[in-house]
Amino acid sequence: MSELRYNPFLDTFTIVAANRQKRPHLPKDYCPFCPSFGKVRHYDVMIYPNDFPALSQNPNPIEENDSFFWKKEAYGACEVILYSPEHHKRFCELSVNQIYKIVSLWKERFNHYKQDEKIKYIFPFENNGEEVGVTIHHPHGQLYAYSWIPPKIKTELDNCIKFYQVTQKPLIQSWIEKELEEKSRIIYENENFVALIPFFTDYPYGVNIVDKNFHANIGEMNDYQLHNLAKALKNVTYAFDKIFDRPFPYMLCVHQTPVNDDFYDEAPKYYSFHIEFYPPLREKDKIKWYASSEMGTGAATNTVLVEDTAQVMKKIIQNLEFE
Repeated sequence: MSELRYNPFLDTFTIVAANRQKRPHLPKDYCPFCPSFGKVRHYDVMIYPNDFPALSQNPNPIEENDSFFWKKEAYGACEVILYSPEHHKRFCELSVNQIYKIVSLWKERFNHYKQDEKIKYIFPFENNGEEVGVTIHHPHGQLYAYSWIPPKIKTELDNCIKFYQVTQKPLIQSWIEKELEEKSRIIYENENFVALIPFFTDYPYGVNIVDKNFHANIGEMNDYQLHNLAKALKNVTYAFDKIFDRPFPYMLCVHQTPVNDDFYDEAPKYYSFHIEFYPPLREKDKIKWYASSEMGTGAATNTVLVEDTAQVMKKIIQNLEFE
């Protein structure tokens, strides 16, 4: 059973999903995503319905409510995106063409879920590595479709609105133009995308991949642009593993415009598609933990100069060539 509980202090919802306690944790004798086990047979890339969804398009009804402690149905969707039938493949080891198939699936699912008027935000993401809580090692990502706009996305949108009202220019575009001018934090660039470690990130290797054409969402991109997105993802994730010569954990988070929301119906004017990576390593065997002063207040601390870490990644990437 799942439900959404309202948090009046943060003006958002907490998903309560007790069923997720039962999901497998790093099983050693089987894999539900391998063709020889579970519900899957032969595939290349595919959508797999989440066996332990936190959100559902057929949620349990809320029979009772309270004027203060109120909740609502956990409406939405949770899907698993299987990247490859090969159990030991890491994302960075996939070909550019295989990654292109994955991002094309992101686009297909975006276009699918935006048709549901109850869905407000569509979020492809990946947890890679035990350090960020992955529970199955088989190469896969996920996609959540929310019936509300999550708070971090809402904060970004609202600040982009403020900037646009003052300057009549999108904040993301102004930021990228300045980063491209300075160049010190740019690690990779192709015709359609630029990868950089932002001036303000709180992660030593917190790469962002930004669409230079400033499409509002992945649904607006053509096949050529999706292929260049795949190349950017290949270069960045491959470089991650070379930084410390070890599998590099990260969270990959796709940020794009909401859907079916009247308040943000003009978001394409001031907000656009980008990918944020949250990699917890600060050294080969040292985690950048979120301590009390950061988690409790939101006042992040980065202990490393990103101008230095950007040069580390740039040197790795400039010797690569993935087509």
